Amino acid sequence: MEARLNLLGNPLAGKIVKHLVGAGRAVLESELPVSTQELVKLRASQINGCGFCTDMHTKDAVAAGESHQRLHLVAAWREATVFTDAERAALELTEEATRIADGAGGVPDEVWERAAKHYDEDQLVALVTTIALINAFNRMNVAIQQPAGDYQPGQFG
Repeated sequence: MEARLNLLGNPLAGKIVKHLVGAGRAVLESELPVSTQELVKLRASQINGCGFCTDMHTKDAVAAGESHQRLHLVAAWREATVFTDAERAALELTEEATRIADGAGGVPDEVWERAAKHYDEDQLVALVTTIALINAFNRMNVAIQQPAGDYQPGQFG
C-alpha cells in the first residue's frame, strides 16, 4: 500500500503539519499527563480507523513506559479495571468529541462534568486540543491512505 500523497515531501503539507505539531508541543508543556495524552490519541485513532496513528501512538506510549495490558484494553476501557477515574473521564470525552457528528448537540453536559471533576481549566484545554489534533491527523492519514506498521518511536523528532 502506498499513500496517495507524501505529507512529508510536499512543501504545503509540511507547513500545515508543522503548525499542527506546534500545537501538540504546547500540549506537551501542559499539566495533562503524557500517559493520558497517549491514551486519548490511541482511542480516537481506533475510532477513526487510522492505522498509522494507532501504530504510532501505541509505540510512543510503550516507549514512554505505558503497559501493554492498558494499551490492549483502551478499546474496552469501560469494562477494564486498569484505568483511573480521570483517565476514564478523558476517554469518555474523547469518544464523544470524536463521534461529535453522531450525537445531537455535541458533547453531553454530563460527560464534560465528569472530565471537569478531574482536570482543571488548563488541563481541559490541553485535553480538548489533544482530541482535536489527533482527529485532524487521523482524517488526513485516513484520506491519503497512509500505510501503518513502520513507525519507530521518536521518528519525527
